[in-house]
Amino acid sequence: MSFASFMMNRMFAKGDAERDSKIPIPESVTACSDIRYYDGKEFLTDIYYPEDSNTNLPTIVSIHGGGYVYGSKEIYRRYCMDLAKRGFSVVNFNYRLAPKSKFPAPLVDTNRVMEWICANADKFYLSPDKIFIVGDSAGAQLASQYAAIWSNKEYAKLFDFAVPNINICALGLNCGGYNLWENAHGERKGIQKDYLGKLNPDDPRFDVLGAIGKGFPPAHITTAHNDFLKPAAQPMCDLLNERGIEAQCHIYGAENKKEVAHVFHVNIILDEAKECNDSQCNFFKSKL
Repeated sequence: MSFASFMMNRMFAKGDAERDSKIPIPESVTACSDIRYYDGKEFLTDIYYPEDSNTNLPTIVSIHGGGYVYGSKEIYRRYCMDLAKRGFSVVNFNYRLAPKSKFPAPLVDTNRVMEWICANADKFYLSPDKIFIVGDSAGAQLASQYAAIWSNKEYAKLFDFAVPNINICALGLNCGGYNLWENAHGERKGIQKDYLGKLNPDDPRFDVLGAIGKGFPPAHITTAHNDFLKPAAQPMCDLLNERGIEAQCHIYGAENKKEVAHVFHVNIILDEAKECNDSQCNFFKSKL
């Protein structure tokens, strides 16, 4: 693990623990924890849904952030349970992290989750035909790339897995960086090298933005004035709009409100997080 990845794990873990210590566990939500979605102890997911559920619900799949080297479903538990209160079943899963597992391991694991959803839909009020994907930071990049694989048959041929019979209705892309091709052609030091390894930077799988076209899901894109990845948000929205794909870009928080920054929406006690998550879920419901 690079020094940059080591420091990210150390700093993010401390900050996430401090944040979560102030957030109560959302009520009126059923939590089914530590379900194995594939063979191996690292392949675990939680499922959340409103406690009075009696039918299959539109399903949000959350891909956590963490620069491909950090993060877990536990850190996103409160956020995902809060989304479930809005009338969704929510899938909150772990995927393999770099540097132990490199590209495209998180995409493979996302696909395994989708296969599991198809096989277990009726047990947990899931709807494979009404899938919404949310992701933040690296998770937003992964969400956009998985959607490109799902919607572009030629691009999908570059990967050694087949997407199951699901329908992705829309994406929630939060505080993300989307140009993996640019990352691959940079110095690739630190975190990016941990994830991309020694792969050829001209590997066509890295050209995610070039693979986005007809059939790509509508996207609700968010950032904050104090998000260090803010410069990536509007260009992603513009690219989608230029290609005939519905997309909205929302910027939250005042410049002097430092706590409304990168992945602020996970801190569900913030007014801006509530506004963001309400807006995103309402966008999803408009696509049903």
